[in-house]
Amino acid sequence: MLNSEMGQPVFRALSDPTRRAIIEMLAGGDKSIGEIAGAFDMTRPAVAKHLAVLKEGGVVTVQQKGRERINRLEPAALKTAADWLSLFDRFWDDNLARLKEAAEAKENQ
Repeated sequence: MLNSEMGQPVFRALSDPTRRAIIEMLAGGDKSIGEIAGAFDMTRPAVAKHLAVLKEGGVVTVQQKGRERINRLEPAALKTAADWLSLFDRFWDDNLARLKEAAEAKENQ
């Protein structure tokens, strides 16, 4: 079962489409805030707010390199969400199996 105190920041981080897009970008490699902001039609401060939520959720870490702050994806943090969502695998497997049986029964009539 998901510990709500542990999982809530991760799900908050994943709840916004812009943050999910940032996660996808960072899956391709570390990026500065300028590189991330360049991909969106929003200001750097707006992107920084999204990155702060991702950092709060443990999904992103920030490393200072000279004057730049480099953002890095921490995929292990996404495991909380993946583990919880995997609880529903059986639900979908069971429902899809019943749908298949119903379709086959109708086909055989």
